[in-house]
Amino acid sequence: MATLNERDRERIIELLEKGEDLPLDYKHLLFPPEKKEYELVYAGKEREEDILADTMAVPVQPIKIFGTNGNGWMNKLIFGDNLQVMKSLLDDPEVKGQVKLIYIDPPFATKQEFKGSQDQKAYQDKIYGSQFLEFLRKRLILLKELLSDDGSIYIHLDWKKVHYVKVLADEIFGEENFQREVIWRIGWVSGYKSVAKNWIRNHETLLFYSKNNDNFIFNKENAYVPYPPGYERWGGRKKGKGYAMEDMWGVFEKEGVTSLQVVSFSGENTDYPTQKPEGVLKRIIDVCTNENDLVLDAFAGSGTTLAVAEKLGRRWIGIDCGKLAIYTMQKRLLNLKSEIGNKGKKLKPKPFTLYHAGLYDFPKLKKLPWAEWRKFALLLFNCQDEKHTVSGIELDGYKGRSDVLVFDYQKEGGVVLDYGFIDDLHSLIGSKIGSQFFIIAPAASITFLEDYIDKGSVRYYILRIPYSIINELHSKDFEAIKQPIDESQVNDTVDAVGFDFIRQPKVECAYVIEKPKYQLLEYAVIKIKTFKSEAMLKGASQLENRESLSMIMVDFDYDGEIFNLDKSFYASEIEKSDWKVLLPLENIKKQIMIIYLDIYGNEYREIKTLQDFGGPKQVKRGGK
Repeated sequence: MATLNERDRERIIELLEKGEDLPLDYKHLLFPPEKKEYELVYAGKEREEDILADTMAVPVQPIKIFGTNGNGWMNKLIFGDNLQVMKSLLDDPEVKGQVKLIYIDPPFATKQEFKGSQDQKAYQDKIYGSQFLEFLRKRLILLKELLSDDGSIYIHLDWKKVHYVKVLADEIFGEENFQREVIWRIGWVSGYKSVAKNWIRNHETLLFYSKNNDNFIFNKENAYVPYPPGYERWGGRKKGKGYAMEDMWGVFEKEGVTSLQVVSFSGENTDYPTQKPEGVLKRIIDVCTNENDLVLDAFAGSGTTLAVAEKLGRRWIGIDCGKLAIYTMQKRLLNLKSEIGNKGKKLKPKPFTLYHAGLYDFPKLKKLPWAEWRKFALLLFNCQDEKHTVSGIELDGYKGRSDVLVFDYQKEGGVVLDYGFIDDLHSLIGSKIGSQFFIIAPAASITFLEDYIDKGSVRYYILRIPYSIINELHSKDFEAIKQPIDESQVNDTVDAVGFDFIRQPKVECAYVIEKPKYQLLEYAVIKIKTFKSEAMLKGASQLENRESLSMIMVDFDYDGEIFNLDKSFYASEIEKSDWKVLLPLENIKKQIMIIYLDIYGNEYREIKTLQDFGGPKQVKRGGK
């Protein structure tokens, strides 16, 4: 067991006397985990305790509220890396241990190309082997902490990794809590292939676990509906009830396995790669939750889970690290129809908030009142919010086992953090603290350039906002939330570490109306002359002109308030078109909004009318 110093002992005693929980740093020193009877071993596998303790949490910054803001629960749509977001959600008492159902459709790590609706590559996973297993395992560990005692989780996978993940999930959730392997037959969705090396693949798998084996929600009455007409032709029984619904046929059920069949879902298509049918999620949510229960999807993608949860009267949280996914979900949620399959009357969603986690708007942060700024600063650097005093000096919390001070730059009309401040602080508390001490402050309030200052045996680390990366404090460099440059990379936007602050990219374009070669019609054309990311991340400044462009997204009928995504153009497509984006004239309404997105998630927005392209005020459409 590691040795605890006197300062550690004092703090442990203080926490125990107060009846408060020990930070994970201390728990794992005092109570080392026992060895498991069996487990899956692979390169890079970390201890579960270390994952919980060392995963970097990033606070969520509210960006926009959709609907009337009430005083109760607000559904959450969060842009950010799901691992870091989930670590932050563990500090939210409304979420930790309150999630009744988790559904995730993670990247499958198959090193195989899938075809999208327009015969395009839907995605090609880049995380293989042990790297993929540890990527998913970390997230499953945090998801378990968010799950309620009577909750359950569905893990959507294909045949290549499901058996490895089954062993991992048995380790995390307990083999006794494995409830069912659900086979989703997809043959009628994708169409059977006429050519195959051997047996035709026509299914994917959902692993269904509960938090506790003897206490979990399963509304069996919602699972049973009459067999569809003609069911006996498929070998079914003619009497009784079985697993079925309008868009999903239960072909058979035997011990440990349930088979589901889904037919066409073109009416709800969002053109987002790897979208799943609403019928699948309706079945799961109906059976494993009750009205007003909380549902979470950590790989939210096109937003099927959120849309169905909304229609069924459940609360929801959706997380995704792709801006395309966020705007796809935003549009979907604001244009819901009441029935499953995108049918029926228009449905106004309950209020929800869009948050950013890991990419922040610094000017907005600076406007926060001191109490909110202090809390955000502590969360940003994974510090425990716990005021305490050392030699009469009030400190704000702990980072691991070290003391933290949030520098009050607003005090007395604005003060600065200089060498004199460090000298004074050290003279008062230097003999009473450990070898590390952290000070959080806005970069503009700091008068020196060093990231740390040594005084005797103490190193005073200066954590700047915006952050200057201190590699010494982290096991690896910060990695940005990368955005795709073509559709094949949509599921590559994962496993970010750290955070950054929004910096608009530099954009210069020409706007004209042209009739391209071999085209019958004229188009409004965006010619991209210059696109440079202004991100302060490692390697960003070395990228050549237009190399940092991820995509361009367009709302053809911008209402002046909400961006409603109509069309996206990946950088790879734009490059092949000689850096031109062609917009059909008939699609352009009164005004359009164009979002230029860099590969780090930063946006440059502009509003244009047809006149800006050199065209008339209006274009005649169908005689109107």
